[in-house]
Amino acid sequence: MRFTKALVLIFAVLFVFSASGFAAEKPVRWRLAMTWGPTLQPFVGAVENMAAAVEKMSGGSFTIRVDASNKHKAPFGVFDMVKMGQYDMGHSASYYWKGKDLSFLPLTSMPFGLTGSETYAWYYFGGGLDLSNKAYNKHNMYSFPGGNTGVQMGGWFRKEINSLDDLQGLKMRIPGFAGEVLANIGLTVTNIAPGELYTSLERGTIDALEWVGPGMDINMGFHKIAPYYYTGWHEPGSEMQFLVNKKKFEQLSDKNKEILRVAMRVAAYDMYAENYAMSADAWDQMIATNPDIKVMTFPEPVMAAMKKSNDELLVNMKAKNALFKEIVESQEKFQTKARKWTEMSEYSYVRDNLVK
Repeated sequence: MRFTKALVLIFAVLFVFSASGFAAEKPVRWRLAMTWGPTLQPFVGAVENMAAAVEKMSGGSFTIRVDASNKHKAPFGVFDMVKMGQYDMGHSASYYWKGKDLSFLPLTSMPFGLTGSETYAWYYFGGGLDLSNKAYNKHNMYSFPGGNTGVQMGGWFRKEINSLDDLQGLKMRIPGFAGEVLANIGLTVTNIAPGELYTSLERGTIDALEWVGPGMDINMGFHKIAPYYYTGWHEPGSEMQFLVNKKKFEQLSDKNKEILRVAMRVAAYDMYAENYAMSADAWDQMIATNPDIKVMTFPEPVMAAMKKSNDELLVNMKAKNALFKEIVESQEKFQTKARKWTEMSEYSYVRDNLVK
C-alpha cells in the first residue's frame, strides 16, 4: 500500500513537470527594423531567414516582423529605436554608431584587421562576444553577429589613383574607422544612405565610394559609371549586427532565448557563405558585360600613408576610450596569433596553387 501511494506520488510529480515542460509558450510578437531597403541582399535575406527559423523552431509561438528602411523611414535611427523599445530588434552595422560610443566602431571591422573567418573565431572563441555585450549593455541592448561580408573591395573611383596628390580633396563615401583614416590624409569623407549612393556618384556629388564587393555592388550599378575598382584594405571582415533590446530579451523564456540565439548565429554564417557565392557569380557577370573595368591596387606610397594614418588614429582613440582600447587590443592580440595560421593555410594555398 505504501509502495502504491509512493508510486502515485512519483507519477503525479512527473506529470506536473512534464506538463510544465510541454506547456504552450505564451505568444511573442516582435518587430525588427533594418537599416537596409527591402531588396538589399544578402543582408535582407539573413534577417528574413533568421525570423523564419525563429517561427519554425518555436512552432509559431514566437514571430518577428521585419521592417525595411522604407517602412520605418529611419535607416540610421535603428540604434535609437531599439534602445527605446520602439522596435524589439534591429539589423545594422555597429560602426554606424561611433558618434554615440567610440567602442562600437571596431565591432564591425577595422582597417588592416581581422578577416571574416578570423572575425568569427574572435567573436565566438576569442572573447569578442563578451566585449560586444560589455559595450552595448550600458545602452540597454545586446549585439550579436549578424552576417559577415568577408574582405570588402576598396571602392569604385571615377579616376585612377596614382599618388597621394590624387586623393587630396577627393570626395568619397566611406563609413567607419576607414573614413577617419582617409580624412586624415586629405580626402573629404561622407556617409550616405544606401539608396542615394548611385545618384550621388553619377551626379558628381561624390568622386568615389566603397560599398561591399561584386555580389552586392552589381545591382547598385556602380561599375557602369566608375571604371576603377580598387582592392580592399579597410574592411577585411565586416560583421553586421543583430541589435536586441535588453529588457525585451530578458523577458523571453529560456527556450525562446535559445531559439533566437541559434537562429541569429545560423543566419549570420549563412550570409557570409552566400555573399561569397554571390561575389563569385557577380564578378563573372560584371567583366562579361563591362570588360573595361580595371581592378587596381593602391600604389605603395598611398598604402603606406593609409597605414601610418591608421596607426596614429588608433593611438589617439585608445587614449580617449578605455573600452575601445580593450576591444582593439583584444582583436590585435587575436590577429597576431590567428594570422600565422591564415598565412600558413589559406594564403599559402592560394598563392602556391592559383589556377591561371
